[in-house]
Amino acid sequence: MSELVEIVDSLENKISKLLHKLTLQSQANAKLEQELVALKGKLEETKKSTTDWEEKYESLKLASSMLGSDTNKTEAKLKINSLIRELDHCIAQLAE
Repeated sequence: MSELVEIVDSLENKISKLLHKLTLQSQANAKLEQELVALKGKLEETKKSTTDWEEKYESLKLASSMLGSDTNKTEAKLKINSLIRELDHCIAQLAE
């Protein structure tokens, strides 16, 4: 009978240890999930900032080319032509 008691005690100890490990893993998982949410937020902010800076760069490049810079004159002309086509398209839609 004492062997049975020892086996039951051993099982109880092992179950207790497993439950403790489960609790620790759950806490670690929750912490990692919080970190993931925070990092996703930072990533979105960085993407938005990058997009904003790219738009500013394109605007600056276009303004520079309009001021007489030879390097980007063709880009400026293409952009102006594109804008004119968009305006013509809008006017045509309004006329319908």
